[in-house]
Amino acid sequence: MRHLLACLILTCGAAAADAGDLKITKVYGPELPNKYKHPASITQLDNGDLYVVYYGGDGEYADDTAVYGGRLPKGSSKWTKPQMLANTPHRTDGNGVIWQAPDGDVYLFYVVRFGDTWSSSRIKYKISHDGAKTWTDSRMLTIEEGMMVQGRPFAVSSGDWLLPVYHERGEDRELVGPDSTSLFFRFNPKTKTWTESSRIKSHNGNIQPAADEIEKDYLIAYCRRGGGYGPNEKGFIVRSESHDGGHTWSEGRDSKFPNPNAAMDFLKLQSGNLLLVYNDSPNQRTPLTVAISTDKDKSYPHRKNIMEPPRRNLGYPYAIQSRDGKIHVIFTEGRTQIFHAEFDEDWVMDK
Repeated sequence: MRHLLACLILTCGAAAADAGDLKITKVYGPELPNKYKHPASITQLDNGDLYVVYYGGDGEYADDTAVYGGRLPKGSSKWTKPQMLANTPHRTDGNGVIWQAPDGDVYLFYVVRFGDTWSSSRIKYKISHDGAKTWTDSRMLTIEEGMMVQGRPFAVSSGDWLLPVYHERGEDRELVGPDSTSLFFRFNPKTKTWTESSRIKSHNGNIQPAADEIEKDYLIAYCRRGGGYGPNEKGFIVRSESHDGGHTWSEGRDSKFPNPNAAMDFLKLQSGNLLLVYNDSPNQRTPLTVAISTDKDKSYPHRKNIMEPPRRNLGYPYAIQSRDGKIHVIFTEGRTQIFHAEFDEDWVMDK
């Protein structure tokens, strides 16, 4: 009931709520310009600040959307006013991914839509050499139509970096095409070159992979299912594996986790345990649940809801673990509000 109490307090308009070891804070809401605020991502910078990125405008397909970023300075309880980071003239900018890379640079990856649907998108990026204060000009990462980003980049044991991407197909805004696939762009920091992994294919299509390295060269990815947005009791998160460091991936197969055609996140914790954040429902984006595996993805017996009904449309969870061991999940509600959940691993495991 503690997480439910937090949600009820938030319903009454409080800026933050503490519930045991769970703290939920509203980052940005509709009171700011650009009412629409959706997929948000978060990273911890080298100086300890937390930095959040999202895209906003009048609506998902509005012509005025741009990518914005704001920070929570270390030791502060107040997020700075969001600043525009990317705005492509005459185009719709979409999903933004922010990441402090191992070499100290901060990368901003984002989507630019060239047609009526997201299947016309390409990926662009910018780099900051001063802790997300100033940015390079934008660069095109890929010109292949339909390429998008949404998930957290990560480094693997070889030293390479993996950026989760997906190839969305279909001309229907209410349907993810069955030929949609997930893959990873691989960056070699020595040669400064990008290469592509094989693509994760599945019977219904899949997008928005979330992955991590479980053991040396052994990676697991969970992906959002394809298909429509209507009720579907047989909709599940798609799971794939790599046994060669992320170069090639197995066929995507349905996991045991329900999926209402929504994003999730997957993260290896400092303890070695695995964390999955997802909507524990086949038909709606509520509740928002966090689950932990202590046996390398075999089972997830430890589960807690971050938010649950009456809160609805809880989308795009994005998880990181800060250097102090705290787990941070950024997510949106109703595509107008961004929330930040902070908790300890022990909270999920009832220790």
